[in-house]
Amino acid sequence: MDIGKKRRLNRIFGKDGKSVIVPMDHGVTIGPVEGLADMQQTIDKLVEGGADAIVIHKGTANYVDTGKMGLIIHLSGSTRVGPDPNWKVQVCSVTQALKLGADGISIHVNMGAPQEPYMLERMGKIVDEASKYGLPLLAMMYPRGPNIKSEHDPEHVKHAARLGAELGADIIKTNYTGSIESFREVVKGCPVPVIIAGGPKTKNSAEFLRMVYDSIQAGGAGVSIGRNVFQHKNPTAMVKALKAIVHEKATVEEALKILGEKE
Repeated sequence: MDIGKKRRLNRIFGKDGKSVIVPMDHGVTIGPVEGLADMQQTIDKLVEGGADAIVIHKGTANYVDTGKMGLIIHLSGSTRVGPDPNWKVQVCSVTQALKLGADGISIHVNMGAPQEPYMLERMGKIVDEASKYGLPLLAMMYPRGPNIKSEHDPEHVKHAARLGAELGADIIKTNYTGSIESFREVVKGCPVPVIIAGGPKTKNSAEFLRMVYDSIQAGGAGVSIGRNVFQHKNPTAMVKALKAIVHEKATVEEALKILGEKE
C-alpha cells in the first residue's frame, strides 16, 4: 500500500482496524436540521467524545476546526427536493479535498437507481484520481431504486458492498441487514473494511446500540453514523458509547451505562 494512503488510513482507523466516523454532510441533502445549525458546537462535542473521523462538505471544511479527528471530505451531493434525490453528482474535486487537508474522501453511489451508470462512471474516475495522491476513498454504497424492494435485503447489500470494493474503494459504508448471520455474509463477500450507516434516527438508544454491537460481532469494521449521534441529547456520551462497543468490545448494557440509560 502507498505510504501516504497508509498514514491517512491510520488517522481514520484505530490500531484495531476499526473506526467510529460521524458524517455531518446532511446539510446539503436535508438542510440545517437539529444538531447541524451550529456545526462547530456539535463538532466540539464529537471531538470531546473521541470520534475517529468526521465526514463534511468542502464549504464546511473551510470554517470549522475538526481537532484531532480524521477529516473526510464528501464529494457527492443532491437535495431531497430535487428531481431525482437518488442521483448523486460530484460537487468537489479530489485536489480541492487535498487542499482542505483531507485524510480521505467519500462518495455516494445508489446501486439500482436510474442514474446508476453515471454514478459508477464518476466513481471509477474519482478512484483513479485519488490513487495518484494516496488518498483513501470511503464509498457509501446503497441499494436504492425501482428494482430494490428493500434497502436492507442481504443479497442487495452484499452486492452493493462488493460493487464498491470491485471499483477500488478502500472502505465501504452500507446498510445493516438486520441480523449477525446475514451481515456476516456481506463482510465475507467484501475484501475491504465494511462499516454500517445509521439510517433514520432510531426509537431508543438500546435499539441503536444493539445494531452497532451486532454489526461488530459479524465482522464489521465500525460505524459511520450521523443523526443517531449529532441529534442525541448528549452527542459526546453517544460517541463514547460507540467507541466502547467498536474499540473496547463493550456490551450493549455497558455502552448504555455510559449514556446513563437502561435497556
